[in-house]
Amino acid sequence: MKAIVNGKIILKDKIVENCALLYSDVIEGVVPTKNVPADAQIIDANGGYVSPGLIDIHIHGYLGKDVCDGEEESIKTISKGLLANGVTAYLPTTMTVDMKVIKKALEVCRSLKEQSKTWDGSQILGCHAEGPFISEKKKGAQDAKYILKPDAKFVKEYSDIIKIITLAPETDENDFAAIREISRDTDVVISMGHTDSDYDTAVNSVNAGVKHATHLFNAMTPLAHRAPGVVGAALNCDVSTEVIVDTFHVSATLYNMLWKLKGRKLCFITDCLPAGGLPFGEYTLGGAKIIYRDIVCRLEDGTVAGSVLHLNHGVWNVYKNSDIPLYECVNCASLNPATTIGVADRKGSLEIGKDADILITDQNFEVVKTIIGGVTKYEA
Repeated sequence: MKAIVNGKIILKDKIVENCALLYSDVIEGVVPTKNVPADAQIIDANGGYVSPGLIDIHIHGYLGKDVCDGEEESIKTISKGLLANGVTAYLPTTMTVDMKVIKKALEVCRSLKEQSKTWDGSQILGCHAEGPFISEKKKGAQDAKYILKPDAKFVKEYSDIIKIITLAPETDENDFAAIREISRDTDVVISMGHTDSDYDTAVNSVNAGVKHATHLFNAMTPLAHRAPGVVGAALNCDVSTEVIVDTFHVSATLYNMLWKLKGRKLCFITDCLPAGGLPFGEYTLGGAKIIYRDIVCRLEDGTVAGSVLHLNHGVWNVYKNSDIPLYECVNCASLNPATTIGVADRKGSLEIGKDADILITDQNFEVVKTIIGGVTKYEA
């Protein structure tokens, strides 16, 4: 057994000090420091935070590698790189490209999922398929020529690896037939995103089976006082909701409001592109040229195209720019995503019996050590 001492332990409802976190391959408990077993291996947190591992449910790439490369080496590079950001598990995310490319990427992730439980990288929990069933009007940085109508058969074929499917509800004609079929026959979380839906269509799609909203505010109809749009529906309905917390995609002034409205349904994501972890410059996303400057990436025409955010920095961004307690900021990047994709029985918090996926950070939430399944995978 191991014991992390001299740290501020972030539990799902509080932060405790003068205690130790005990773990093996799972969390064994939190005890007063004086009660640490004599034979335990001691790890000193040096006054930093002890946090559950973070879970990114929307990330396209990192360190120059793209999930849509459809290559084992790309997924392994992304997974290993994410350890330095405190991400212990994630959903590699595809985008609207040729369906053959999407299927290849999903099949590669499927083939690596079991291996990822023990490799030196973040664990693959499944995939997020962002498209290709989206609205051309709200395509953002995605390529319109690859947009298709919602296809339940495709989702069902890959339902063992797809955890979230982002689609535009208004494109699912015949009374949301695909949404209803996917909802009925699979555990895939259907998310409304890249959508030009009006408020009523969005709400009706929730009643048909939509349970999530992809990067709230971005690539969807906005909230206006006479036309509440998809944003209004996401805030007003009992759906989980992603937010890119880089302070650019959504104003930091809204963080308090979003947490008050969504609470444990709020999920922090990075929507990170292959440029993440690299210096300013020109890169690609799904074959398109991406220009990375400052904290944002854009297409050549200026269209915003995802972020280069590190998820631990996203947690700290919200904590420093809101009144939200740090433990709730951490929940938004751990427990809430785990709950959204149905793995909170074993991931997302430092509760007894859950996987020992743990971070030790400094006072500013910079990652010092990343532990997955009780094994140290990264040290700064």
